Amino acid sequence: MNFNIVHSAAVRACAVISTAALLACGSPSTAQREIVQPLPGAEAKAAQTQGFQRYLDSVAARARREGVSQRTIDAVLPTLSFDESVAALDRRFAPTLPGQSFPSFGPEMAKRINAAKIRQGQQVYADEAARLVAIEQKTGVPASIMVAIFGHETNYGTLLGKTDLPRALATLAYEGRRRDLFEGELIAVLKMVDLGVPRSVLRGSYAGAFGYPQFLPSVYLKLAKDGDGDGKAEIWSSRADAFASIANYMVAAGWQRGEPWGFAVSIPSTINPAAITNRETVTKCARAIERHSEWKTLREWKALGVVPRGGVWPGDDKIKASLLLTPGLDAQGYLLTRNYRAILDYNCSNYYAMSVGLLADGVRN
Repeated sequence: MNFNIVHSAAVRACAVISTAALLACGSPSTAQREIVQPLPGAEAKAAQTQGFQRYLDSVAARARREGVSQRTIDAVLPTLSFDESVAALDRRFAPTLPGQSFPSFGPEMAKRINAAKIRQGQQVYADEAARLVAIEQKTGVPASIMVAIFGHETNYGTLLGKTDLPRALATLAYEGRRRDLFEGELIAVLKMVDLGVPRSVLRGSYAGAFGYPQFLPSVYLKLAKDGDGDGKAEIWSSRADAFASIANYMVAAGWQRGEPWGFAVSIPSTINPAAITNRETVTKCARAIERHSEWKTLREWKALGVVPRGGVWPGDDKIKASLLLTPGLDAQGYLLTRNYRAILDYNCSNYYAMSVGLLADGVRN
């Protein structure tokens, strides 16, 4: 039997009795006063509520310093409360640590890409072809990459998330594990409201990403684009705006016009992976990039006996690429260009970037 449940029930029963006794007999005894004191859980909840409110006061002060109007501060911050479900989700998804093993690529790709998802992407490509081609010509980002990111982030716009962004970001910032990140995103949400973005559309993932491209609020402020010419960047309802914004993100991340993201290769037994280890010092996405080899030109990889699985090398053999071994996939490995790194910038996971590239290939073909 659960003692806590029994104890709580007993306390509630005693509280009812002591109230009746008070009505009948006057002042309660000391014992009765002790019985009706808040339970430790309630005290902790009250302390959390007070602490959360004090934190929001500090957020309001920062928001004012950064130019957010008092009208927006008053409209948003007093409506927020701590969301324990968001905090619990954040605790579950701790980053992988150095030395942890990586899952095989095969099962991971099978979770992310299938024939139905490719067909859906091909349909989106066909429906939006004129707009996608125009964006591709302007930015150099292939239409298939835009569609693949759209497909991965929100299943082609069907899964946008329903969590209230201001409340989620305030919760994550208050919890403190990544306060610098999430407090900045909370301020960015307030700035969005100041710019006229309706509070009703500020729904997304528990970690603050929203809209078709699943941008964080700070990314929206920097990189969201108007793709349909109405003067607004409504990435939560306009595919055109979403595609233009995704392409703009990729350009900002370093996308190189005309280069592939990567391609499958066969690797001769004469190549020693230890001899081509990546010795880069990177400050971002190090966990993913540590699996890549050093950079070599395609000409150098060709001289080492590496062969494209499709039989055709890209036209420019001066393009630089790194090698990623892909256990569990049919291909032994992939040569990855700077454009793969741009996809990693969007989501810092080899499984994500590889699945975006492979889905894009499927959509295009």
